[in-house]
Amino acid sequence: MRILAPVVLACSLAAQVPTEDARNTRILNTDTHFQARSYPSREAWEAHKARLRRQILFAAGLEPMPPRTPLSPHIFGRLERDGYSIEKVYLETWPGFYLGGNLYRPLGKTGPFPAVAKPHGHWNYGRLEEQPLGSSHRLSANFARQGYVVFSYDMVGYNDTIQTPHIFGGPAEQLWNFSPLGLQLWNSIRVVDFLTSLPEVDKNRIAVTGASGGGTQTFLLAAVDDRIRVSAPVVMVSAIMQGGCPCENAPGLRIGTFNVEFAAMMAPKPMILVASTQDWTRNTLEEEHPAIRNIYALYGAEDKVEAVLIDAPHNYNRDSREAVYRFFGRHLAGRRDAAEIREENVPVEKLQDLLVFHARPLPANAMNYEQLFESWKQMARRQNEELNDPPNARKRLEEALKISWPEGVVSMPGEGNRIYLSRPEVGDRVPALWFPGKGAPVVFVHPDGAEAGRDSPEGRKLVAAARPVLFLDAFQTGAARAPRDRSHRHFLTFNLTDDQCRAQDILTALAYVSKISPGRPELAATGKAALWSLFAAAVAPVAVELKADRNALTGTDEEFLADFFVPGIQRAGGLEAARAALAAPRDRERAVR
Repeated sequence: MRILAPVVLACSLAAQVPTEDARNTRILNTDTHFQARSYPSREAWEAHKARLRRQILFAAGLEPMPPRTPLSPHIFGRLERDGYSIEKVYLETWPGFYLGGNLYRPLGKTGPFPAVAKPHGHWNYGRLEEQPLGSSHRLSANFARQGYVVFSYDMVGYNDTIQTPHIFGGPAEQLWNFSPLGLQLWNSIRVVDFLTSLPEVDKNRIAVTGASGGGTQTFLLAAVDDRIRVSAPVVMVSAIMQGGCPCENAPGLRIGTFNVEFAAMMAPKPMILVASTQDWTRNTLEEEHPAIRNIYALYGAEDKVEAVLIDAPHNYNRDSREAVYRFFGRHLAGRRDAAEIREENVPVEKLQDLLVFHARPLPANAMNYEQLFESWKQMARRQNEELNDPPNARKRLEEALKISWPEGVVSMPGEGNRIYLSRPEVGDRVPALWFPGKGAPVVFVHPDGAEAGRDSPEGRKLVAAARPVLFLDAFQTGAARAPRDRSHRHFLTFNLTDDQCRAQDILTALAYVSKISPGRPELAATGKAALWSLFAAAVAPVAVELKADRNALTGTDEEFLADFFVPGIQRAGGLEAARAALAAPRDRERAVR
């Protein structure tokens, strides 16, 4: 009775076990209408902000941050115009990888000057687009005439930055978190390094602005780089659309969050949201701006965030640019006449006068795509070796797996030995077969589910020994098989993989048996379920007796792709990190009753 009583108590909460697993029925995607959450205090928000920052950096492959190797900037091809100059620049942001752009500087003024990083969006001509709806050149030239140093630079795969396509990466790259989003965010961080290295730049007055895909780069850079003091993400901060390109949607980026929270990470520093009446930012004045203003209110800084709605299609047009000039003028340049700033006409430049590698080859050490990917993996392996002590290994695996030990697990009885487990706050439904008994409890995981586990030779021995055993239908195995629509755009940006869900179910099962049966829980697994179980045990906050054939595991990319697909798992250290994490001290050693 002492063993069964907790089961009866759990059954009283059976109403909280749903009839369907929410992980199959609620698939989030880039067009989901997200709802902003409120935070009770600045401390609560700051804790969440720290988690978001780690999540962004990990999804981008930048956790830990790669070494900042010499940029070796090449600045040449100077053009002098009325009140400003333009130069061609290329930076070696990664050994053998080059970022191209144009540097605009004031003429006839004395520094130190504020500086602006200027990423572009998905214009056909990138930073060289020239049309009424958008012109990086006009914005950069006008900023320079107003007394700013501006670096207008490429997305990957655009203009001069051509060593990768703009869209690249599949499952193999995802294991290592190698993506256009990560490479672009790294480039933006290095752009700030470049700007702050210029002697005429005031290092304490760095800003960033971009529209559309450049708006995504704007708020992500501001979220992870504290050197950004003022920002203006244009036509991209939305609750109803999160970005349509892989350069905005790395796997794991928006698990449990969305762009409004990313933008709010700028608080309490000055930020202006520029929205359009004819795109997904049309609700900014009623929805996104008030939600972000609530975060600023936690700092008493409501006056530092503004929003403007421009009656136009998706754009960074003159009206939008002028709104940013004025905001930056007040908050970055200290101009008393900021409200009077207007855009001035500037000459359109010939493309060959702005293109860095026009009639000029890439540097001799420039890598191709395959070489760059291999270089990324080599960097990750070096860092994995340096950071493979048990606490670090466990922390990095937690970020990759995005699973957690549940504080509460409820259960519902089915027919015979069938039970269903759930985490009420998630709404999952995890089938299992439960056999009460004496001694330390066992969770048994078979790749084909609970019934296959019970009928296996190992399972029959456990039942015959009258041990308390829970045979698990891990996600999408056995009785847990159910339709799951994986066709949504950027599915992995918002949702966990099947294998991540399986590792979570193993933790849920361990938490359940730990509450209802004495002794250290044993986790037994067979076949490829050994890999799922190894990683679940590695991040469990209680000591687990793992019984699985770990010697058969290889830790190769091929094994993870076939048996345990988790984006970033190799970037986090892979199999060696799991083995190291098993030796980490547990957060809470459960008393053995």
